[in-house]
Amino acid sequence: MGEPSAPDPDRELAPLAPGARVLVVGAGVTGRAVLAALTPLGALADLTDDNPMALEPFAYNGVRVIDADSAAQRVAEYALVVISPGLPPTAPIPVAAAAAGVPVWGDVELAWRLDRSGRQGPPRRWLVVTGTNGKTTTTSMLQAMLTAAGLHSLLCGNIGSPVLDVLGEPSEFLAVELSSFQLFWSSSLRPEAGVVLNIAEDHLDWHGSLEHYVGAKARALDGRVAVVGQDDPLAAGLLDTAGAAVRVGFVLGEPGPGQLGVRDGMLVDRAFGGGDQDGVALAPVDSIAVAGPVGVLDALAAAALARAVGVAPAAIAAALAQFQVGRHRAEVVAVTEDGISWVDDSKATNPHAAEASLQAYSRVVWVAGGMLKGASVEDLVARMANRLVGVVLIGRDRADIAKALSRHAPDVPVVEVVTGEDAGVHETSGSSVTHVTNGSGEIGPRVMAAVVAAARRLATPGDTVLLAPAGASFDQFTGYADRGDQFAAAIRFSFTSGQ
Repeated sequence: MGEPSAPDPDRELAPLAPGARVLVVGAGVTGRAVLAALTPLGALADLTDDNPMALEPFAYNGVRVIDADSAAQRVAEYALVVISPGLPPTAPIPVAAAAAGVPVWGDVELAWRLDRSGRQGPPRRWLVVTGTNGKTTTTSMLQAMLTAAGLHSLLCGNIGSPVLDVLGEPSEFLAVELSSFQLFWSSSLRPEAGVVLNIAEDHLDWHGSLEHYVGAKARALDGRVAVVGQDDPLAAGLLDTAGAAVRVGFVLGEPGPGQLGVRDGMLVDRAFGGGDQDGVALAPVDSIAVAGPVGVLDALAAAALARAVGVAPAAIAAALAQFQVGRHRAEVVAVTEDGISWVDDSKATNPHAAEASLQAYSRVVWVAGGMLKGASVEDLVARMANRLVGVVLIGRDRADIAKALSRHAPDVPVVEVVTGEDAGVHETSGSSVTHVTNGSGEIGPRVMAAVVAAARRLATPGDTVLLAPAGASFDQFTGYADRGDQFAAAIRFSFTSGQ
């Protein structure tokens, strides 16, 4: 890419001249961050949301609000639409904006342009992490490596604070986790370095196709350095088409030239130099706190981004030695006296993430279900069937998982926890399915109480009871964190009450 051009506010923020009318779509955390960023620019912002109740506190505080139907009809009156990332391009407002020729930015696109403009100091060096699975752990590892190297960096994006919220803080680097939604709405993003960890079916209901989903992820690779997980077939193909001048892969095995990998129990860098042709040893594999192959891959990806900006091996080793697994990410909740481990990986909200989690254990009572978002679980179940000693299913799309189990793991006992409102669901033919109906009331706690009771009956000494749902949580919980917290609370209650 060459040297970055000098900041040019007029070019980067062309639709945001003082007095320009801007439509902000979404009254959540992102919407608040966007409004705060637009105010110093002198833009005239109107806020809209599908939920009229969400607009009321903003209107009370003097923000101009407009209902969503009117906003779609009048979108041509605006110079720019800034949209919350969860809204798909098929929604009425972005469709109307496209028809009217009004540009649509996401909050990350606004942050990128605002940062590049130089209005808030020298532009930061963005290090972007995306993928179907492992984004949060990798971004956190990267932040730890930058900190261990004495570099001033901030953690933001889909983890921690919105990027817009941290631009006012001094830093040289941003460790940015980005979802496919955020990347879709960030057409001009060109990070210092970006990684695509892996790609599997996810959010197809939002993107419309796997091709569009992959295309959104690939935007992370259009900066100076592109890093790709080459053990993943879908991700590996992106390296050849990446817009970056420097292209680097990472693998679980022996690294070739231009790769990071593993040799003799060590993470090794053969991409960024500083050693002989055999590469540079970075850190021992057994120092990685995240269990299984996924932890090694996350560490390799983080190390590749860190090495791309000159972080020394000693800092990478120190960061990994001290790194702790985040909440709800393969978090060991309890190990009982009979040697059964209870693990909360509620963050595994798609089949790819669930499979990576299951690979870390040899005998598993799997707690799964929720909202599959259009993704298939067939391959996951087929590949992991030999590890399953029992399955407990929850949530809206549990029947899809039960059918896959009946085909690929017919001898594995399956318990479906059926909430009061859908207790009429029938048993899945060909599978040893038991239905546990819990009553009405607070769904989350009741679901997890039934889950833990069922898992205790299925597990034997030495097994792992693993919450790795493969689906989103909003059908029964307020989010993946709530789902994990309810799981942990039910475990504590079950073993302390003697039930």
